[in-house]
Order: sequence, then C-alpha cells, then structure tokens
Amino acid sequence: MRNIKANQTMIYLIIKGISDDPELQAPIFVLVLLIYLVVLVGNMSLLLLVCLDSHLHTPMYFFLANLSIVDMMSPTVTLHKILLTFITGDNMVPYIPCLLQFYIFASLTSHELYILTAMSYDRYVAICRPLNYNIIMNFKICLLLVSFCWIFGFIQIIPFVWFVYKISCFSTNVIDHFCCDLVPIMEIACSDITILEILSNTEGLMVYIAIPLILILSSYIFIIRSIMKIRSSIGRRKAFYTCSSHLTVIMLLYTTLTFQYLTPSNVSGSKKLFSLFNMAIVPMLNPFIYSLKNKDIKTAFKRRIGKCKVNAFCCITVGNVGRIKKQI
Repeated sequence: MRNIKANQTMIYLIIKGISDDPELQAPIFVLVLLIYLVVLVGNMSLLLLVCLDSHLHTPMYFFLANLSIVDMMSPTVTLHKILLTFITGDNMVPYIPCLLQFYIFASLTSHELYILTAMSYDRYVAICRPLNYNIIMNFKICLLLVSFCWIFGFIQIIPFVWFVYKISCFSTNVIDHFCCDLVPIMEIACSDITILEILSNTEGLMVYIAIPLILILSSYIFIIRSIMKIRSSIGRRKAFYTCSSHLTVIMLLYTTLTFQYLTPSNVSGSKKLFSLFNMAIVPMLNPFIYSLKNKDIKTAFKRRIGKCKVNAFCCITVGNVGRIKKQI
C-alpha cells in the first residue's frame, strides 16, 4: 500500500468503528445510544443531587461531582462518532479534529486518575486524622486540588499531541478503532516515531498512570494501618465501608486501562472491547457504584423524593382550593 504523506490541513482519516459487519451496525448503534443515555442520566442525577442537597456539601462529594462531570464529558467526546456514523454514513474525520478528540479524551482520563488520587487523600485524612479533617480539607484546599487536576490533566497531554501532529506520513488513512486514540494512530504511522514511543513509555506510563497509582496505594497503606488499630470490629467494618466505593472504581478503571494498553497490538478486537469498556461502561457504572454503596447518597435521594412529593401535593392542594373558590 502506498504511503500517505501527512498534510494536516488536508488529510482525512477513516474510522472503522467497532465492527465491520453491516448486520451488527444497528444493534451496536442502539447499544451505544442506550449506554450513553444511561451515562448522562446517572451522572447528571448524581451531580444534581450533590449540588442540591446541603448534607452532601463535603469534600468527598465535591470530588465526586467533578468525577461525574468527567464521566459525562468522556463518552460525549468519544462515542459521538459511532452515533454520527450510523446516522450519516460518514466515517471520515479530518486530521485536526481527530487530534482534538484524542487530546480532550486523554486529558479527561488523566484528570479522572488524579481526581481519584485526590479522593484517596480525602479518605486518608478522614480516617487517619479525623479530628483535623475540617481544617485540612477546607474549601480552599479542595478547590486547589481540583484545579490542579483539571490544569495538569490538560497540560500533560500537549507533548503527545505535538509529536502526533508532526507525523509526516501514514501507511494508510484507515484507523482500526472507533475513535482517535494514540495507539491506533501510532500503528499506521510510517515516519520515525521513536520520540513519541519513548514519551509514551516514560511520561505516559509514569505520570499518566504510575504516579497516581503510587499515591493512591500510599494513602491506602496508611488507611489500612489506621483501620487495623481500631479495636471495634464494627468500627473497622465502617471504616472499610467508607472506602469500598472508591476502591471499586479505582480497581475497575486501572484493570481496564491495563488490558487496554498492554494487550498485544495484533489483537485489535480485544483492544476495542477494553477501550469501549473504559470509555463507556466505566462512566456508566461509577454513579451506580457510589449510589448503591453509599448511605449518604441513598438518604439524600430519599430526601429529594420526599420533598418532590410534598411540593407536588402542595401544588395539587392549592390548585384544588383555587378551583373551589372560583366555583363559590
């Protein structure tokens, strides 16, 4: 196959999608659409609940609200091409928008990893230093942590985007994936990408994945040590329970990322499956994991439902009284 010289303002890349089978396109579209709607409804409900209920105005739920925002943005950035391709039949994307999609999604993933790191620090302070919790985790510190996660997440990915932009030719313009990601683009590059590979294997693994994981593990080492010192079995169980949702989300995300990026490049079907799991299923599961395992959120949800019923009853009662007055 003839190599394609990269003219970033002219070249179009073809996104193959999840499957080439025409008979599977409609079921895939329906499945992706349903997943996307569940992601939006679940995370938006959790975000609104945290914003509206004053009992949830704590550092932990402040971080959780930011996680919900990321979980809504990531699928919006990545899955929209699958839906648009089915509706319009156009699976081509210009090179610059393709890079933009990769940049935003990678930045959001980086931000999510560091938000989970900040949440692990919050759990460390809550369990290991409970008497100083309100002093240490004040609003200013929480805002600084979240701002750092957003800013650093988007700055960190810039070198990757720059070196991908500088790729001079491709062996083909067909990307065997359903979105623009770093590895599929590197696989079709025919120019020298040594620097990009080194950057991916050093900064990509260390700063993007390893450092957040090390910080999270460090927090939980201290947490486990503190929990083991608790004499009451009920107290230990309660302390573990407060961390269970966070640990579940971390294990789910890191397991998916490990399989996604460490799967051999010749097993494209598995890479797509793990990518889809990371980009769609994990954001869909996160609000349910935090809701099902969290008494505060369950209580807040019941409180909101109760208020809605009271408001609805008051509206109906006032309306009936008004109609009776008119009749009189």
